[in-house]
Amino acid sequence: MKKFLVIQTASIGDVILATAVAEKLHVYFPDSQIDMMIKKGYESLFADHPYINKVFSWDKKKHKYRNLFSIWRQIRRQRYDLIVNIQRYAATGFITAFGKAKETSGFNKNPFSLFFTHKVKHVIGVKGVHEVDRNQKLIEHITDNKPVRPALYPSEEVFEKVKHYKTDKYICVAPCSLWFTKQFPEDLWVQFLRLVPNDLKVYLLGGKDDIALCDRIIANVPDKQIESLAGQLNLLESAALMRDAKMNYVNDSSPMHLASSQNAPTTAIYCSTVSDFGFGPLSDDSVVVEENRNLKCRPCGLHGFKECPKEHFNCAYFIDIKELTDRL
Repeated sequence: MKKFLVIQTASIGDVILATAVAEKLHVYFPDSQIDMMIKKGYESLFADHPYINKVFSWDKKKHKYRNLFSIWRQIRRQRYDLIVNIQRYAATGFITAFGKAKETSGFNKNPFSLFFTHKVKHVIGVKGVHEVDRNQKLIEHITDNKPVRPALYPSEEVFEKVKHYKTDKYICVAPCSLWFTKQFPEDLWVQFLRLVPNDLKVYLLGGKDDIALCDRIIANVPDKQIESLAGQLNLLESAALMRDAKMNYVNDSSPMHLASSQNAPTTAIYCSTVSDFGFGPLSDDSVVVEENRNLKCRPCGLHGFKECPKEHFNCAYFIDIKELTDRL
């Protein structure tokens, strides 16, 4: 096999985890062409990537299906040996089934899986089974049954850009999440940061939408070395900074997967979700911090909610701050 396409057009974290499939394909077929189809906006993840050849970028916000069919026509011309579809939705299932590849592989829950040459049963919530394990099953028939870690490759220029942030010992904190119930509360971040040693630098990471929250946190911890880089670093720059941090504190969100891509030390805080869903940290030095009172209402969902369904958010407030400071 010489040409592969890996499809994952979901969130940033899902795309990062999908790179584990590309990693394994590269190990077994080092001279092959590996392409990816992702959601528009995440292309920067693959800037200067050593062996991702082409990235198909699907714009879902404007002319969604017109753009999809344009990509479909491009994919058909490629005549891939294998298309690997990590998603379970009809749009990418159509691309996979009718992309003129010699072989296709995807999950049985995809509406177009009937037309795939290789189908894998998709099961979520099995203890000890990570998303990279599930995805690995899609290429197990041409590789082996051992998953590898996802990986991103910041260039030398990217590492040089963040080099001046690394002159002293530091930790990175990514306090935000798209979902309220997956985000460690602002006041608890403040409690934790007040306990950080004075000689330790703290960098707050996030996007432009996270600037206000990061600024409020700093305002409430005025006597510490805290700097907000929210909106200032792109994804690969953030990953490059996280790689050499003494510790990275993250929610169950995309910064956790950025840390995994660099095998960076990680403390992942889980509020409404649980790591048994299979999306936990993968770094060698990584732990999950969560409440230990066995709340009956937890987990309340796979992705999180805009507010606590029970209106108490105890899954966050029952977390012991000491478990965070123990990781400093």
